[in-house]
Formats: sequence, structure tokens, C-alpha cells
Amino acid sequence: MENKISNYGENNIKAKIEAALYAAGRPLSKFELSKAAGITSHKKSLAIARELMYDVNSTFNAIQMFELDSDRFVIQIKPEYTTSARKFSSRPLLSQAELKTLSYIVHFQPITGKELAERRGPTSYPHLRALRKLGFIKFEPHGRTKLFHTTNRLAEYFGLPNDPSVLKTQLIKSGLKLKKSNIK
Repeated sequence: MENKISNYGENNIKAKIEAALYAAGRPLSKFELSKAAGITSHKKSLAIARELMYDVNSTFNAIQMFELDSDRFVIQIKPEYTTSARKFSSRPLLSQAELKTLSYIVHFQPITGKELAERRGPTSYPHLRALRKLGFIKFEPHGRTKLFHTTNRLAEYFGLPNDPSVLKTQLIKSGLKLKKSNIK
């Protein structure tokens, strides 16, 4: 009887972690997973997340789960199924405008905030905040402005190599069309 109770508890914790990863639609840290599961042990949440990762990856064909750096986990659709699944998505991770701002950063990186605002307009500033919050971009001070680059997290999330020239090539292959007036 004791084993059934503890097994139920582990399954309940695993289910809460699974639900949190599914609902978040972004990578979650071991701290967020512990909180979602209602436990204080980050070590236990890591062990259960790794067990869940094995279960997901050995059970599903179109869905994958993997561990990123800094003990973060994500559940997502495999790249080869995103096009067909996108038709049914109710809430995109990024708006079209945020995606366009991200594409400019990928294409022109490193790019200053000032240059980006000249190309995309002042609405690029809230986009930068959203992209930083997701961990897709980072910046370094550059005089009175900031110099923006993409991060490993962006490459991991979209299943791409973390090489700016490869990212730029992939972006162009996927159909990015920049207005001539925006290319300086």
C-alpha cells in the first residue's frame, strides 16, 4: 500500500510538471518546475523532468522534450511537424511584428537599438523587451545605445545551429523579404 501511495505522488508530480511545460510553450527552469509541482526539492524536480523527458521522447512521434543549458526543459513539436500544427495553434509565441523585429536582428546582427528603431520604427522597443524576456536576444552596451545579438536559446528553441551566418541563410531560405529602403 505504501508503494502505491508514493507512486501516485510521483505520478502526480510528473503530471504537474508535464502540464506546466505544455501550457508554458517555452523552456522552464528547475525552479519553475519545482513550483509547478508544488515541491521544494529542485533535485527531485530535475529527476522527475528527466524521467518525463524519456517518457515523452519514447512515446510520441511529433512531440519532443529536451533539456537545455542551465537545467531548463521544453516540450515542443518537432520541426518537421510545425507547419501542419501551426494551422491549429490558438496563440502564437510571438506576434508577426515581433517575429519581423527578430528577423531583422538575425539578419543584421549585431545591430544597435538605434539602427533597429530606424528600420522598424519605435514599436521595436517593446518587441526587444518581449524577445529578451523569452531569452532569444541579448545585448551589450554600445555607447549610448545597446548592441543586440541572438542567443543560444533562440537556436535551441527553433532547432537551428547557433551560428549567425547559418541563421541568416535559414531566414532568407524561409522567405524573408526586406524592403530595399530597410537595407542599409
